[in-house]
Amino acid sequence: MAFERIDVKQLDENVFRRIGDEWMLITAGSREGFNTMTASWGALGVLWNRPTATIYVRPQRYTREFLEASDGFTLSFFPKGYRKALALCGAKSGRDTDKVQVAGLTPVFSEEGRVFFAEAELVLLCRKLYFQDLEPAHFLDPAIAEFYAERDYHRMYVGEITGALGHNPEVR
Repeated sequence: MAFERIDVKQLDENVFRRIGDEWMLITAGSREGFNTMTASWGALGVLWNRPTATIYVRPQRYTREFLEASDGFTLSFFPKGYRKALALCGAKSGRDTDKVQVAGLTPVFSEEGRVFFAEAELVLLCRKLYFQDLEPAHFLDPAIAEFYAERDYHRMYVGEITGALGHNPEVR
């Protein structure tokens, strides 16, 4: 089934459910090499008069190497039935395992060379605009420190959403 372009302003998704409960795959790289990781933290909105996606990646994640070397990333959202695949992509490292193959996912490459997956029902294509490492001195709620026992603070990436792709845009 082919993907169709969707006007990002026409999306009617509950991002709290999609990101926090159903999860997404963050993918960066190219045909020559890429990695993906499962994420349940992130944000979608408008910044600098552009539609944006904000993602958070810890320093030890293999995907971060690809994010650093790439000018963008994708966010892939899946229909029900892909929870095991998403769990595997969050638990295994691409350094040690071809987790895309093991998870039964099929890489697809956009016109811009961004990597996403044929099984996704919604894909956001993003161009990196900004990054910053989270600083513990800026945590206003002390409970946040509980997420960083290893002091492995996330790097935040803000990407401009340059395109949205879906299989059934009329259902959104």
